[in-house]
Amino acid sequence: MNSTETPAGLQLDEKAWALLQALQTDGRAPLKVLAQAAGLSLPATAERLRRLQEAGVIRGVHAVLEPTALGYGVQAVVGIQVPQPGKRALLDTLRSLPEVLECHHVSGADSYLMTVVSRNLQDLERFLARINGFGETRTSIVFSTPIPRRGLQAPRQGWEDEPS
Repeated sequence: MNSTETPAGLQLDEKAWALLQALQTDGRAPLKVLAQAAGLSLPATAERLRRLQEAGVIRGVHAVLEPTALGYGVQAVVGIQVPQPGKRALLDTLRSLPEVLECHHVSGADSYLMTVVSRNLQDLERFLARINGFGETRTSIVFSTPIPRRGLQAPRQGWEDEPS
């Protein structure tokens, strides 16, 4: 595998990617386990982690929570088309709503796409009523997630040359 370079100029070689994979698999892994996964000494691993954090490659380490175990029985993807004057107010509102897990500014028919959770369909309907004043919404209920969010991997080298 060739090394890749971050926008900050940090070179990511196979050992760096192995370290990142191990960290994404278990953010609570002890330094010793991370060092073994990357094939590095403890001091070299600690230094690499420090450099990766300083370069903004590692933004944080988080717990992954199960929404249904916490009473959120419905998950949905909501798109909303918002005229320019209302975008700031919409974002301020969305930031204050605990149902919004993430919100993306996108191209296409929608201005924003967001992932939301609610306890039930009635709560989802109340959420949508709260934001419908900002623009037209389109909602897709998530039945299942066959490919859950996964960690980043090293970019494939040479994929541009492969046939479509």
